[in-house]
Amino acid sequence: MADDFGLYPPDENFDPLGVMLFKALQVIAFLFFIALLAVSPDAKDGKVDSKAEFIITMDWPDSHPDDLDLFVQDPIGNIAWYRHREAGFLTLDRDDRGGANNSITVNGKKIASAIREEIVTVRGIVRGEYTVNVSHFAATTGQPVPVKIKVQKLNPTAQVVFDDKLILDHTGHERTAVRFWLDAEGKVVDVQQRHKSLLETFRNARANGADLDPKTGVRMPRRE
Repeated sequence: MADDFGLYPPDENFDPLGVMLFKALQVIAFLFFIALLAVSPDAKDGKVDSKAEFIITMDWPDSHPDDLDLFVQDPIGNIAWYRHREAGFLTLDRDDRGGANNSITVNGKKIASAIREEIVTVRGIVRGEYTVNVSHFAATTGQPVPVKIKVQKLNPTAQVVFDDKLILDHTGHERTAVRFWLDAEGKVVDVQQRHKSLLETFRNARANGADLDPKTGVRMPRRE
């Protein structure tokens, strides 16, 4: 036979256990790859890009019937509020009216949401003072309402600027939650809670016979 003349190298020892372990490793690697694809879909599918420098949230107890409002003013006078949800770089995402607008009807069945929350995002940096106020628009229970305000800086890393609770106890009650100052790079350089009425800004403008500025949400003096 040809093998007698040394024409073929001798066969190596066959190790069935080693082959089985190698095949099992291949199967595990393949399954891991499939699982990775399942939990990490293409980033482009359904991607929603959002950009904000700060996010300001106000919430009060779940299912509470009272209507509270969030007001935020930027350094140049823009005010985001329920009648003017976009003002400069400020955006109010929703006017939560307590028990008045937290339910929808689907197939004749009323579905309610217990969440009580308003959010303002700051999408750009303007140097100067920002004022965050809360107003008790409609006190239906006659009881004090605890309101939580949080201001978070998002870039370059998340940072809590302010997180505290206020108590509002009657219709028309307005309180300043926080006033904070930014430098040109968006760094928070000061934080205070000294009161500043934003509702008074509207009242004074109206008393002076002003028109509503569509850009700021503030009533401005009429031009002759």
